[in-house]
Amino acid sequence: MADTTKISEVPGQAPAKPRRSARLEAVEEAARSYFDAISARDPQGAASHLDADSIDDIVPLGVFRGPAEVRGFLVELFAAVPDLETTVTRVVADHEAAGVEWRMNGTFDGAPFQGIDPTGKRIELRGFDCLEINDEGKITRNTGYYDGAAFARQIGMLPPQDSGAERALRTGFNAVTKLRNQISSARG
Repeated sequence: MADTTKISEVPGQAPAKPRRSARLEAVEEAARSYFDAISARDPQGAASHLDADSIDDIVPLGVFRGPAEVRGFLVELFAAVPDLETTVTRVVADHEAAGVEWRMNGTFDGAPFQGIDPTGKRIELRGFDCLEINDEGKITRNTGYYDGAAFARQIGMLPPQDSGAERALRTGFNAVTKLRNQISSARG
């Protein structure tokens, strides 16, 4: 529910912003503090913001349950990209959740990440996390999005976008799909 504090306007001046509720400020602060820990490359600090039964659904990768799994994921990420920098570009909050837009960049030259050996390539990603925050200021659920194909292109796992190699890959994929459809139709 929106905070509807009455604001009087003064002619010739922009209207004053409504006062924000303490709950809304607490939700925003919890989200910012969580991302401050990620920016500081502090997996334990980030995990301390999570409820014991939290769920972190990183859409391109999978679901991590509880602070220990999230901490393990962050340890792996920071080891894979030792110079990782995270910048929050926007936070929008209501009384129950905060949306955080972020950018990450660094070099994938450390440890393996999600079973992929480091390539020494530079990565630059944009993403968005939707954090649900309880009355104790703990994150109960996070749904995070980033472009997994962009990551795969940047590390060399997929060919560059709009390149000849990508067009060839798409053409080959479409040929296999047509062949499968023909075989399926012939059986049916």
